[in-house]
Amino acid sequence: MIRTIAILTGGGDCPGLNAVIRAVVRSAVLERGWRVIGIEDGFDGLVGEPRWRELTLESVRGILPRGGTILGTSNRGNPLAYPVEENGVTRLVDLSKAVIDNFKRLGIDALIAVGGDGTLKIARALQERGLPMVGVPKTIDNDLRGTDVTFGYNTAVGIVTEALDRLHTTAESHHRVMVLEVMGRDAGWIALESGLAGSADVILIPEIPFDLEAVCAAIQQRKARGSRFSIVVAAEGAFPAEGRKVLQVSASENLGVERLGGVGAFVADEIARRMRVETRVVVLGHVQRGGTPSPFDRILGSRFGVKAVELIEQGRFGRMVSLQGRQVCDVDIVDAVDSLNRVEPDGDLVRSAEALGIMLGRSKPL
Repeated sequence: MIRTIAILTGGGDCPGLNAVIRAVVRSAVLERGWRVIGIEDGFDGLVGEPRWRELTLESVRGILPRGGTILGTSNRGNPLAYPVEENGVTRLVDLSKAVIDNFKRLGIDALIAVGGDGTLKIARALQERGLPMVGVPKTIDNDLRGTDVTFGYNTAVGIVTEALDRLHTTAESHHRVMVLEVMGRDAGWIALESGLAGSADVILIPEIPFDLEAVCAAIQQRKARGSRFSIVVAAEGAFPAEGRKVLQVSASENLGVERLGGVGAFVADEIARRMRVETRVVVLGHVQRGGTPSPFDRILGSRFGVKAVELIEQGRFGRMVSLQGRQVCDVDIVDAVDSLNRVEPDGDLVRSAEALGIMLGRSKPL
């Protein structure tokens, strides 16, 4: 018998998280009379002394249009490999048993974990250790398998598209090459779709290592046709065919996690050096994560929250809610996190972009 459920939001924040929280609370309380607990700051809230709050109808009133998450989040709180400092040395410790003990101590019957690839892998491991769990996919990168789209992505694409619209006017006025660096560690969905929507001239994504000579040739061809400016969109995980991804911090310096950033500046510098043209770089960074969620993400987040509560009621743990076509359904979380959803280098979106004359960083399409 389900009486109390908990929800946490892990990984990077994104628009639509509060829509999920609100939907979980309203459907659990109004339709089932359950109690809902919100775990603060992702899985960090279950490490050590639990940090949580009661979630009532009153506490979720008015949060639907708000960005971020009222529960807070963390993209470093992995209880399976938790950083603990002893004698000035940081080592990674498995605290999963302590997390499950806190779960039982709070009287929670099931957990809804809202997050991306990292959060859901943690949730899957805890499920295997006996913690009843349902997953909700969230990432602006749209790189989770098992669902056609994740909430937060639609808003991020809209923000980047608006930025491109604004960059066009200043690039044209000053006859510059403008390079816009956007998020996309392993998957180039944001760069590709916003580049299509925002009429970019060059789009660089992780799935297609780019040829700088081909990029410069494409810009030169535009110049020969009378265009005195160009717009380049580069996903942070894009890299040259003869090189590696551009890092801010290496994995060895950051507890095993690379921090990307700088590919925009690298591309702009190379274009300026090779072509002797004026370039500028804009890095949107966390602007893509913030602000009001789009109507699509509010609705999708709400539908996902309702479905997660239904799965708990049915005792179908170890599942992840999913959008397939227009239908919200569910998939085995194992299948959802075993590999990433990446852009097909010869898929429909890439072919459409190249047919429109957009350079994808390669000299010849596959």
